[in-house]
Amino acid sequence: LGVPIVIVIAFGLGWLIERFLLRPLIAQPILSLIAVTLGLSYFLDGLITFIWPWSVDALPRLFPQDTIHIGTAVVSQEYLWAAGISLLLFTALTLYFKYSRMGIAMRATADDQMAVQACGIPVTKIFSRSWMLACAMAAIGGILMASIGGIGHGLIDTGMKSFSVVILGGLDSFLGAMIAGPIIGLVENLGGGYLTALTWPGIKEVIPFIMIIIVMMIKPYGLFGEVRIERI
Repeated sequence: LGVPIVIVIAFGLGWLIERFLLRPLIAQPILSLIAVTLGLSYFLDGLITFIWPWSVDALPRLFPQDTIHIGTAVVSQEYLWAAGISLLLFTALTLYFKYSRMGIAMRATADDQMAVQACGIPVTKIFSRSWMLACAMAAIGGILMASIGGIGHGLIDTGMKSFSVVILGGLDSFLGAMIAGPIIGLVENLGGGYLTALTWPGIKEVIPFIMIIIVMMIKPYGLFGEVRIERI
């Protein structure tokens, strides 16, 4: 019962965020939107730390904890369930954005708000539904992660690391995000494992941000991002 309640609350939170913080930024540069959302994330993190000062709390387990042997590897069923649910949601969102009218309108609004508004599409409604959907997806991701590792203040770092996945895969590519996620995870864990042994403690947490810098220097649009040529 708690899971659907959290998702409904996330829908409402997404509407509030869009209505009072982000709607005034319609047709403004994307940098303004990024700055506001980053500031909001740190504000919410500080507020949560103030209300619940303890660092970690446990949630009831949603999935079986038994392990599965795949060759020489041992994998927990919790991670397989979480990966399966994430893949289903990814597929559903891909189909939604590609074939539904609302999904296509969301993509068009993200691409050019002024042109969409000139076509008579209500940009404010699209913005509102987009952020409601985004908050619901974030809530589901948080539930999956918290059910495995517990709730901690460090969960906000996971959101920051997602920037490296989006930038590597491409801002407008679902396939890129799907491929970039395992790449970032593999590089982070392998690099952290080997470099930590070379007396570089904490390097694992820095690797995703190092990859952001490298990708922005070599291929700013990501592996599968669309290279845009704008007429001046």
